[in-house]
Amino acid sequence: MMKKLLLFFYFVSSICVASNGEKVLRIYHDADYSNLSESAQAIRMGFLTALDSVDYQIQGYRIKLVEKDHRGNSNRSLLHFKQFLKDKQALLVLGGVHSPPYIKFRDFINQNKALLLVPWAAGGPITRYPSEQNWIFRLSVDDTKAGKVLINYAKAQNCTAPHLLLEDTAWGRSNYDTLLEEFKSRKPNNALPVSWFNWSTKENEARIIIRDIIESDPQCVIFVGNAIEGGEFVKAMASIDKALRLPIVSHWGITAGSFFDIAGDLLASDVSLAVLQSCFSFENKPLTPYAEQVFNRAGALFPKAFAKDGFVKATPGFAHGHDLGKLLIAAAKQVTLTGSMLDNRKQLKQVFESLDIPVQGLVKSYRQPFTRWSEVNDSAHEALTENDLCMGQYQSDGSIKLLLSDQERH
Repeated sequence: MMKKLLLFFYFVSSICVASNGEKVLRIYHDADYSNLSESAQAIRMGFLTALDSVDYQIQGYRIKLVEKDHRGNSNRSLLHFKQFLKDKQALLVLGGVHSPPYIKFRDFINQNKALLLVPWAAGGPITRYPSEQNWIFRLSVDDTKAGKVLINYAKAQNCTAPHLLLEDTAWGRSNYDTLLEEFKSRKPNNALPVSWFNWSTKENEARIIIRDIIESDPQCVIFVGNAIEGGEFVKAMASIDKALRLPIVSHWGITAGSFFDIAGDLLASDVSLAVLQSCFSFENKPLTPYAEQVFNRAGALFPKAFAKDGFVKATPGFAHGHDLGKLLIAAAKQVTLTGSMLDNRKQLKQVFESLDIPVQGLVKSYRQPFTRWSEVNDSAHEALTENDLCMGQYQSDGSIKLLLSDQERH
């Protein structure tokens, strides 16, 4: 009887394998689906929209995105990488918003040859592992360039004496270094004051920090933080006497979550705020024919998120996720995929570093977006340059429109 049962289960399992016999490549999406779900979902939708253009298939392999929620916790992110490395069908990891996990565990990622594509996390050190065995590629804002854009914009708004307001994390500290370097290149003898804050800073504490900043008599605040804390600081600024309020020049971390829900009603008349973006927004019309095509494809896939009268939350995540998906598709056409994921990752890494065909994306058309990393070419794994970064402004509906010069409009 037992033998018959074993034969039966073997037969059933064989049928299951045969019926599900398609070849599969899994892509792990290591992101914060809990606290900053808007960004995680935007990245996911952008990446899947790109894959939909090839019916989610590469060389006969079915591509499946595996959502892994690290909840902003670096150790959970490390656990996801360990799970990824044990998965014999896992091709690469698609990253999320937070920089600290990829800075803290950069050595582990590269030493284990875990191919990582980063569509958001902006910390400068992430892609600058000092070795040719550098397995991290980014298509996003790079903080080593963001500092210059933020300082330049502040100066253009007649703010030559800014005060930095930075989150006390590896991401905040890396921004401090680049902001200070850029500021000192212009004003070597001037101080650049800084105030630090922690995650989960509440409005009362934010008010104290804002009042202390105002007492130092700056002309504006340059902010580096995420959506929740950003909302609290905007509310704190709005609570100050109107004559004392300072304009805020913000890194793009605030766009990754519920910032507008927290503080959006204060941006129209109470607090002046401009925010860093890559140079693409669905809100800047008219769209190019390609952007229109992508928007329509995404609308068919995700009708609630792409309602015609609405807007896409955390749009940069969508744009960067989409463009990375297109680069992956182009790179995969130049390799021969095998049953060995380690071999597949090696092939893709080599092709990413030499991809020399034009690939149309939303932010721009890419040609050789990455090259081999070296000490004299430390931006080799950065697909975007300083010229691809713009400032934007929230609209009354919560969308962000780019602040483009006449030259950029044309």
